[in-house]
Amino acid sequence: MGLSEAVKSVFSKYATFQGRASRSEYWYFYLFNILLEIGLLIVGFILGAILGDSAGAFAGMGFAYVLLCIYGLIILIPNISVFVRRMHDIGRSGWWYWIAFVPIVGAIVLLVFLLTGSDRGDNQYGPEPL
Repeated sequence: MGLSEAVKSVFSKYATFQGRASRSEYWYFYLFNILLEIGLLIVGFILGAILGDSAGAFAGMGFAYVLLCIYGLIILIPNISVFVRRMHDIGRSGWWYWIAFVPIVGAIVLLVFLLTGSDRGDNQYGPEPL
């Protein structure tokens, strides 16, 4: 699955928490989010420098922050849903999401889970996504 296919797949399943998401779907969507956030930062800094006065860069940071907050709200549900479907792909419950709030250890455990390959064949959450 490529970048555009992953983005289309995640947005077509905007709030779908059933089923499975392949490793490539999750990580390509993650890459898309990072690239878009960098783009929003650049646009914010440029607009702030153009429209601002002597503190143009600082005005740009404020504008970029607003853009990132709006984008974050838009993308919140798809991020959670693709995460839950990724956990389903390795045979785990979506409730593993909450381990992210455990400092350090939670992030390490989730990273290992997210990097783990898919369960082969069908599992209790559905057929193999590939």
